[in-house]
Amino acid sequence: MKRSVFVDVVAFLFVLLFVYTATSKFLDFSLFKEQIAESPILAPIAGGIAWIVPISEVIISIMLLFPNWRTRGLYFALGLMMVFTTYILLIMKLSKHIPCSCGGIISLLSWRDHLILNCGFLLLGALAIVISRYDIAHVSSSNSHH
Repeated sequence: MKRSVFVDVVAFLFVLLFVYTATSKFLDFSLFKEQIAESPILAPIAGGIAWIVPISEVIISIMLLFPNWRTRGLYFALGLMMVFTTYILLIMKLSKHIPCSCGGIISLLSWRDHLILNCGFLLLGALAIVISRYDIAHVSSSNSHH
């Protein structure tokens, strides 16, 4: 598989994930906000988080759709997945009975399954960034030789 195709596929997978979960959150916004409020970690900031998370997912998805913004979008996607993964690890330590506020069918996963899914996306995102940065450096160096 060509490097750029891999990066494009990973970006597309992030777009699918983020658009799907953001849409699910917006469609049942009151439930999403209630679930966040049940979290011992997020309860004090549930109102803000309820807006920030899905809006961030949409903005990152838009960035990933444009080649000029794709690498930056991958960094933001990776950062957001790191935040989500850290949250999952904290929830697994505190209480497994806290409902998932992920949205859609993904909310049916166990916390362990969420962790596995997120780790897969973290790995894909990190690889895509490395490949994307290599492609940018390679193109820059080959252009400077002309």
